[in-house]
Amino acid sequence: MQRRNFSLSLIATSLTLALAACSKEEKGASPAAPAATPIAPGQALDVLAREGKGFTVGALMSAHTVYVLFDPQCPHCAHLWQASIPLQSKVKFIWLPVAILNAKSLPQGAAIMTAANPAETMNNHERELLANGGGIGASASIAPEVEAAIKTNTALLDRLGATSVPFVVAKHQGSGQVVTRAGSMGTEALAQFLGMGA
Repeated sequence: MQRRNFSLSLIATSLTLALAACSKEEKGASPAAPAATPIAPGQALDVLAREGKGFTVGALMSAHTVYVLFDPQCPHCAHLWQASIPLQSKVKFIWLPVAILNAKSLPQGAAIMTAANPAETMNNHERELLANGGGIGASASIAPEVEAAIKTNTALLDRLGATSVPFVVAKHQGSGQVVTRAGSMGTEALAQFLGMGA
């Protein structure tokens, strides 16, 4: 009986972890081309700062920057967005749209990134996405430089070795180590992951 309970517990844990992120395989997306030079974990922040393009929310003057690679069609990314809102007074978040899940990902990422108020647009989008509405409407006509930026972000996700979103890269406030994590988490778990305490 004890062995059966352990097996059920292991299955439940696996399902919980599987439900915390969206992956390319899960949505039937085509596999990416072979990745360019992999990014070493210790270099992830520098590379994202130099090559990634997104929008910034939160404490703009904060020395603590958190990068989140997200696909606009991912409900787990929407949950992480909501979980990050209470921390935005203390942390600067840079959200980098990628396009790995479906045909809506790229236009919605472009619409959010180029909006006059990306944070408000992201709020509206994520609220709509979680209400099973598919997110905001977006034009299929995308400026070439915006499309190139989202494709670069998607390549960065691959170079980081990530196969799912959301993918978070930050420096732990306590240890100073670069930390990465795939998958959504609640506000308290996100704060702990970032080294902000309980």
